[in-house]
Amino acid sequence: MIEFDKAGGLVPVIAQDDETGQVLMLAWMNREAFEETVRTGRAVYWSRSRGRLWRKGEESGNVQEVRQILVDCDGDTILLRVRQIGGAACHEGYPSCFFRRLEEGSWREVGKRVFDPKDVYRR
Repeated sequence: MIEFDKAGGLVPVIAQDDETGQVLMLAWMNREAFEETVRTGRAVYWSRSRGRLWRKGEESGNVQEVRQILVDCDGDTILLRVRQIGGAACHEGYPSCFFRRLEEGSWREVGKRVFDPKDVYRR
């Protein structure tokens, strides 16, 4: 059903809060990430920057419990309905990666930061 091979091995994944409907983030999955997500019930993505599986929350503790997995009509985009644990889906410490809004030609931060990335990530 999911066209990993047709999509070059990676398909986009939208993570959406199952209770509120808020779009939390967009990430990527390969077949291995998808299978681990299904097996564990926790969101696992493919990190293009790290070149490896990324188990959401492995460093921050902000994991995503998967409530539903849906696929679009073309089989090349996944929607995860999740329970966001820890309050932040974004690596910059915000509940959603979509925390900037264009207002009158300028970008304005509209989200409230849950944690400071410098306190969480070992880089």
